[in-house]
Amino acid sequence: METYTPTTEELAQHISAAFDSVNLINELVIKSPQEDGDAETIERNVEHLKIMMNYDWFSSALTSEQQLQINAIING
Repeated sequence: METYTPTTEELAQHISAAFDSVNLINELVIKSPQEDGDAETIERNVEHLKIMMNYDWFSSALTSEQQLQINAIING
């Protein structure tokens, strides 16, 4: 099995996409009242973060603060 090793640019894109999810989730959680579909959007984005955190190349590239932010979203 071939191991994926992202370039520096790809890694930055993965981290940026993960924080797009973090920011979207935070916006939807703060929004009141929530609209139809918000729960599904939150769930889908949390799942994306869980998947990304399972990749060593991703989680090891994050700062401690970034890890805390993502884990706070995952753990609700």
